[in-house]
Amino acid sequence: MSAPKKVVLAYSGGLDTSIILKWLQTEYGCEVVTFTADLGQGEELDPAREKALMLGIKPENIYIEDIREEFVRDFVFPMFRANALYEGLYLLGTSIARPLISKRLVEIAAATGADAVAHGATGKGNDQVRFELSAYALNPDIKVIAPWRLWDLTSRTRLIDFAEKNQIPIARDKRGEAPFSVDANLLHTSSEGKVLEDPAQEAPDYVYQRTVNPEDAPDQPEVIEITFEQGDAVAINGVAMSPATILTQLNEYGRKHGIGRLDFVENRFVGMKSRGIYETPGGTILLEAHRGIEQITLDSGAGHLKDSIMPRYAELIYNGFWFSPEREMLQALIDKSQEHVTGTVRLKLYKGMARTIGRWSDHSLYSEAHVTFEEDAGAYDQKDAQGFIQLNALRLKLLAARNRRLKG
Repeated sequence: MSAPKKVVLAYSGGLDTSIILKWLQTEYGCEVVTFTADLGQGEELDPAREKALMLGIKPENIYIEDIREEFVRDFVFPMFRANALYEGLYLLGTSIARPLISKRLVEIAAATGADAVAHGATGKGNDQVRFELSAYALNPDIKVIAPWRLWDLTSRTRLIDFAEKNQIPIARDKRGEAPFSVDANLLHTSSEGKVLEDPAQEAPDYVYQRTVNPEDAPDQPEVIEITFEQGDAVAINGVAMSPATILTQLNEYGRKHGIGRLDFVENRFVGMKSRGIYETPGGTILLEAHRGIEQITLDSGAGHLKDSIMPRYAELIYNGFWFSPEREMLQALIDKSQEHVTGTVRLKLYKGMARTIGRWSDHSLYSEAHVTFEEDAGAYDQKDAQGFIQLNALRLKLLAARNRRLKG
């Protein structure tokens, strides 16, 4: 790959991406544009601007954007319409943020005339795949620079030495090895590495940042109601809110009641197993609520088909194929299923759990007349079940007769 002339860097303002910024300047002699995304990670972003300026970035080349609404509306909500869980447990909080960051990197590159983008993902993880597959899907001619796969700064000591030589400020708590690494956005917090690498050891309490310990959560349950329109949450307790505001509010409910913790050993796309501690408080409540409203509004055939494709859909997101045609095809099917997923769900939140306790909808398929144990006034003729059973039993009878004959 020829040396880039101008690079758009996914920049957090932290030590690692500041080192990457300076490394790009010194290694390639190129102009650097920084992009810092507010995805609801809960950090102050102004220091990123100040640090970029200090490292010689022109003011017009510093992009800091609040993309929380786009994140929830166009990425999180479509994923939750599918009830997506990777390997049955993981709500894909890191995975779903990467395509949006890549999208903005490519868009900013086009707007500024940059010929390359860069990220700070390591060569061992999934994020490098997600960033780069998304970037290439959106611009097949873009150059992608992954410094962790290229440089010789392979230890904390070398990183610190490079920072000191290049006058990059180092916070006191960054001089030693961090006890674990953290990725955060409005949907979740992910913690990995160091003290968490032994899957036999319980994670220390200090790892959890978004939720109270369920054992310490309030002793009284709290009941809330979430209203959906065509599969997306639109209101809490009857109050209409924007997508990001809804997730923010659900995060607070989840934090208070210790909801959404997950200790998970997953299979990374690059081939290794990895142990992570995830906190997805609002997302865990949202998944339970969405399942609750689907129970009465989604036809069984549509629901079962949707459940059967969910693992494939979740795997595509986890592996970085958000912008692939197959994910878009599955999304179209999923979104079609949500046309009547409209109504309200009542949930009880209590000590780490969110449970559906009621649901209602003008689009409901639930018929009390058909399922009642009382007199059904002719809504259902129980004699019809005999023929239904005999037809379904026919092939089983033929199999049993053949097997008995062969044994005899």
